[in-house]
Amino acid sequence: MTARVFAPDAEASGQVLALSRDEAAHAGRVLRLRVGDPVRVFDGRGREWTAAIAAASAGRMSVALGPAAMPAPETRVRYTLAAAVLKGDATDDVIRDAVMMGVARVRPFVSARAETRLAALQRGSRHERWQRIAVASAKQCGRAVVPAIDPPAEFAQVVADAPDPVRLVLVEPAQTAGGVPAALGAVAAPEAVTLAVGPEGGWTDEEIRAAGAAGWTAVRLGARTLRASTMALVALAACQAVWADE
Repeated sequence: MTARVFAPDAEASGQVLALSRDEAAHAGRVLRLRVGDPVRVFDGRGREWTAAIAAASAGRMSVALGPAAMPAPETRVRYTLAAAVLKGDATDDVIRDAVMMGVARVRPFVSARAETRLAALQRGSRHERWQRIAVASAKQCGRAVVPAIDPPAEFAQVVADAPDPVRLVLVEPAQTAGGVPAALGAVAAPEAVTLAVGPEGGWTDEEIRAAGAAGWTAVRLGARTLRASTMALVALAACQAVWADE
């Protein structure tokens, strides 16, 4: 399988450009690429090229872009995942899976029952880490698009400023605050959707009511209660199955 490298400054066939320090280190030390080796280069915005390693020395590496290549297709629906930050490193896996499932944007947030606070996330440089994970996941799954990873925010902010006309908050089967949740099958396939997935402790009734007041729809995926760390993956897969979004 041809190695893939991320080069946001890639522009056109025939260009020779230096890789970032991180990309050069990964290509040289992990992938063990050498001058002349074929690679695929993607710019993170949907374009991809065949290419070859043009030069490599002392932690530096450059690539020569060849003909444009057909990138992997993107989903028909534009998915934004609003995901509660989970304890430990579990959010890393949520972002990795979401990128592989084709999301266009991830909005991490803290909520009432989250086990971490916004200030701690900001001090810990989690945002930069999640951006690197998104690049690595796109590289692995063959996407030429690197989704936007927003800085972490409070759930109230996510509720208030989500731009998509269809906004779904995924709730547990027993959650009835704000009324009986709808089944996903009752939601017609949208052009764009924001899916909100809660923390390990679940949503508070106040959060569900606030989302409903802001125009969000509470949706259940079935009769089972799922782990927070797997909910995003299951929700995205369910949406793509129900909406025939291949």
